[in-house]
Amino acid sequence: MEQSLPDNYSAEEKEEILRRYERLLNAWQTRKEEQDLAMVEKAFYFAANAHRTQRRRTGEPYIYHPIAVATIAAQDIGLGRTSITCALLHDVVEDTDYTLEDIRSLFGEKVSDIIDGLTKLDKVENAESIQAENFKKIISSLSYDIRVVLIKLADRLHNMRTLNSMPPHKQLKIASETAYIYAPLAYRLGLHAIKNELEDLSLKYTDPVVYNSIMKQMNEVRAEKTAQLKTFLEPLYETFRQRGMKVQAQIVERSTHSIWKRMKKKQLTFDELYGAFHLRFLVDCPPEMEKIECWKVYAVITDVYMPNVSKLKDWISTPKINGYESIHVVFMGKDGKWVEVQIRSQRMNEIDEKGFTAYWQYRTDNQVESGFDEWLKRVNELITSESDSTLDFVDTFTNDLFSDEIKVFTPQGRVITLPKNSTVLDFAYNIHSEIGNHSVAANVNSRLAQLDRKLKTGDQVEIITSEAQHPQEKWFEFLNTAFAKSKLKAGIKEYRRTFREKGEERFNAIMKKLNLEPSKANRAKVMEEEHLSSAVDFYYHLAEGKINDQTIQRILKPQSSSSSSSFLRYLTFGLLGNESKTKKDETIESSGEFDFNVATCCKPIPGDEVVAFNFPGEPLQIHRSNCPKAIEMMSRYGNNIVKAKWQPKSEIAFLAGIQITALDNMGLLNKMTDLFSNELKLNLHSLQMESKQDLVEATLSVYVHNIAELNTLIERLNKFKEVKKVVRLI
Repeated sequence: MEQSLPDNYSAEEKEEILRRYERLLNAWQTRKEEQDLAMVEKAFYFAANAHRTQRRRTGEPYIYHPIAVATIAAQDIGLGRTSITCALLHDVVEDTDYTLEDIRSLFGEKVSDIIDGLTKLDKVENAESIQAENFKKIISSLSYDIRVVLIKLADRLHNMRTLNSMPPHKQLKIASETAYIYAPLAYRLGLHAIKNELEDLSLKYTDPVVYNSIMKQMNEVRAEKTAQLKTFLEPLYETFRQRGMKVQAQIVERSTHSIWKRMKKKQLTFDELYGAFHLRFLVDCPPEMEKIECWKVYAVITDVYMPNVSKLKDWISTPKINGYESIHVVFMGKDGKWVEVQIRSQRMNEIDEKGFTAYWQYRTDNQVESGFDEWLKRVNELITSESDSTLDFVDTFTNDLFSDEIKVFTPQGRVITLPKNSTVLDFAYNIHSEIGNHSVAANVNSRLAQLDRKLKTGDQVEIITSEAQHPQEKWFEFLNTAFAKSKLKAGIKEYRRTFREKGEERFNAIMKKLNLEPSKANRAKVMEEEHLSSAVDFYYHLAEGKINDQTIQRILKPQSSSSSSSFLRYLTFGLLGNESKTKKDETIESSGEFDFNVATCCKPIPGDEVVAFNFPGEPLQIHRSNCPKAIEMMSRYGNNIVKAKWQPKSEIAFLAGIQITALDNMGLLNKMTDLFSNELKLNLHSLQMESKQDLVEATLSVYVHNIAELNTLIERLNKFKEVKKVVRLI
């Protein structure tokens, strides 16, 4: 194979390509032999030739992208020869005329298998689930080669770094998919730095106002916060030196997304939040001394500063499922400011940065299985289990395998790891399907508990069963794990099968009475009208009387009835997602009247950054673009996204909610109602107030025409001397 760049690239581009390739080689820390370099060099020139006619949206040579992905794989994840080779080749089969057979003949079976795992599916029967199908294909590779997922994360990270060149609706699709699937996946594989960057870049596109605001505030306080932390460190250095402790201190900035998540959870402003800048102490010691040395660092700090023990988290004794180990604690500084501190060894820090690859590098043959091993087992169970649909697979993966864990005990003392918020019934189904199906109650810590009781780490659970019990539909409300829901669904189906004979007899009798044929066509019509997906459910509903003579007569022998009218609401949108192309390939904005539904989960109002979902035969679904539900939907239905500019008719008002925290002063209620009704002329829908010692919390719903009116209301409320905080509710 010719080891030179083709003439499709200009002289300047050739120089830049080689410069980027050299950076890749410098980032490659695991290179050991000359044959490693030979294989990667072969892949580099092959990819450069294969992509020679392709350009990115920026006009740059496409080969920049594979080189960047390979550099991330080498530098940020610590991958080796085969992975770097695959990263350079990852788009060749998908985007050029080369086939997997070509890759196999030139680079071998293993490289070909990994490239196959990275190549998107060409055809999917259900176009709405194409994103889910491709995600399932990538996740399935965890059962045979985790490098597929690691390279895909490197690919996604570079795509997010260069997302500016994409049109707005594509930015939303990719950013939401990243936040919903790829960032949590990076976290589960222990790649915290990549996870943080993916989340930050996603926030940049799903909520640019919040992202830019936090970035601005971080820049404004960086010098001050850094000086405070250096002052905190000064009295500690001498003690470490005197005791012969090899400790390195780092000042760490929290990610933008993490700050925003904390602000939302605690309903704090940026100024009220501590920990945006924090300290990390790294201990240099042998593995067998790590726990002792880390706690010695903690002890040294407590000699100088007072810890907040309620904030102490020991991830060294019980590491997270992704291998994360560290001590987290908060100390009160001499200036009256809280300082967040992390204490870990150099080994723990490398695992935190490079995740899976560093974990396996340090793993020993006789090491007890970690939470990460357990998580991989659960992934393999999901991959090999039957699922009704690919979307169900994605739901199970994101709900069960991305959530935080709790550890509970069986009566025999066996530890069971479950997703956070799991219930007694989740636990029962995790033990065995039959135990779940026949569950009546449980003893939790020797006290009787119902099936919907949420469990917490340390609980000991004994399930009480009865042969007379059977699985019930209402139990779905008791479950929080998709795994248990799938077991319950199977249990209900099996139970209902026992009613088939009785249901068939009932159906035949009703059809004879109505002088109708008990045909498959008539059965299908009733099932469709009653939203039943299987004959098992159909005959069960008949046997139990949930479908009766009147039901079937109404469906199969309908009487003429007056047509009903429905109220349709319309707005005018500038649609950015529905593209038509000019000769210059420019997007044209179109506008018009559209039937729509406003999402109740986030209550968007005109002026908000919104996104619309266009499904055939349904009104547009309007969400705020930062709405968690919208982000989940965009990660699934990227092809149905319509990025919209909202231009409402002025007479239409929308319900918005805000929460006010204020001093409980007499006359506050009168001042607020006067502001709503008399000054701003707003229609108040509801107002609830609750006193808490000297404070009062007011939650109100008010009709506004646009975001400007809502912002004016919030601004005016903040000027009241009694008011301490005003927050818009989702």
